[in-house]
Amino acid sequence: MIRFLISAGALACAGAIAAGAFGAHGLQGRLSARGLELWETAARYLVYGGLGTILAGLAGLHGPGRVLPWAGLLLLTGAIVFSGTIFALALGGPRWLGAITPLGGILMIAGFLAFAWGAWKL
Repeated sequence: MIRFLISAGALACAGAIAAGAFGAHGLQGRLSARGLELWETAARYLVYGGLGTILAGLAGLHGPGRVLPWAGLLLLTGAIVFSGTIFALALGGPRWLGAITPLGGILMIAGFLAFAWGAWKL
């Protein structure tokens, strides 16, 4: 699980950097200013979730327990849901996706809280 978290977090960060570059270079002139702003927000939060996932995996190397792997999974899932729905909205996806976006944010918050708890228990 630890290797998965570290690898998946790194892939999320790589995807976020690629998405950010694509937004800055490939979508400029194709999206409105608001669409580009949404795209940048999605890329930024995907990096946050990816880095949190990597850190939860690395912290899991220092002690047994289930809290840190769960924290990593919550962070990764939350980042994918949050950023994925915002990427879709920026590209003109259906507005109902906006109702799902906060669930990703809640998962990320829960992931960071679980990370704090797991780190405290180390």
